[in-house]
Amino acid sequence: MSTSPANWYPDPMKRHQVRYWDGTVWTHHVSNNGVTGIDPPNSTRLDRFEQGLTVGNEGDPDKINRQVSATGYKGAGIQNAAFEGAGTLFTEPILVVNQKAKIIELSNQYSVFNAQGLQVAAVNEVGQSAVKKAVRLLTSWDQFLTHRYVIADASGTTLLQITRPAKLMKSSIIVSDPAGAEIGRIVQQNMFGKIRFGLEAGGAAVGSINAENWRAWNFRIEDHTGAEVARITKTFEGIARTMFTSADNYVVQLHDHIPQPLLSLVVAAALSVDTALKQDSRGLG
Repeated sequence: MSTSPANWYPDPMKRHQVRYWDGTVWTHHVSNNGVTGIDPPNSTRLDRFEQGLTVGNEGDPDKINRQVSATGYKGAGIQNAAFEGAGTLFTEPILVVNQKAKIIELSNQYSVFNAQGLQVAAVNEVGQSAVKKAVRLLTSWDQFLTHRYVIADASGTTLLQITRPAKLMKSSIIVSDPAGAEIGRIVQQNMFGKIRFGLEAGGAAVGSINAENWRAWNFRIEDHTGAEVARITKTFEGIARTMFTSADNYVVQLHDHIPQPLLSLVVAAALSVDTALKQDSRGLG
């Protein structure tokens, strides 16, 4: 492979359909049936054990269509997008966020699609040591530890980084650009009643996330004036996934084009609300 150009090739580790070669080394970016994910070439037996217990297909086009258009608890009931998307994470009016379902989950992974089923991003938890994974497997203390995520496009290019620092009570999330420079923060405002988060950039409030019920399943996202700019709706993942996995699925609807840095915070909020609230349970975190 030393002279081969950067591209996707059959996975030499034979754990996935294809793996990305960057022109020099095999990377941790992999893909199966067009759905990208993370699996380091030197992954441990514990990592491979977890991957082997993955169930379901979060990229099924029919499922994505139901999540977007179905009414009631099955979907977001969206019939028309507010504007035309351009096929990237920051240009789509509708994002479908599906968590990879695993019977045993040691690290969180999400795939992000547009309303037409095109994958526009992958969210992968990084920096999980064997000790932290063992803690997650054997105890509920994992919710108190720091969690880091990388949001990348389908080619593996980093778009955003998310860090949820270790917490005791309230969650906060730091959103950074690909180089690690802070864009802003998502800060939990309360612990009881309908959960609220503040969106901050440069120390100033630029918006908020407001749960619409005490179970914190659906959220209204507002700008600094209180105008609703986006909505997050939790969709039903199916009886089997509910009973045997901790996977959650969300549909994100943007009502209009949103300026930066609020747009990055809104996207990050949509991709991290599950981490902030439900790291170790299906109720409030």
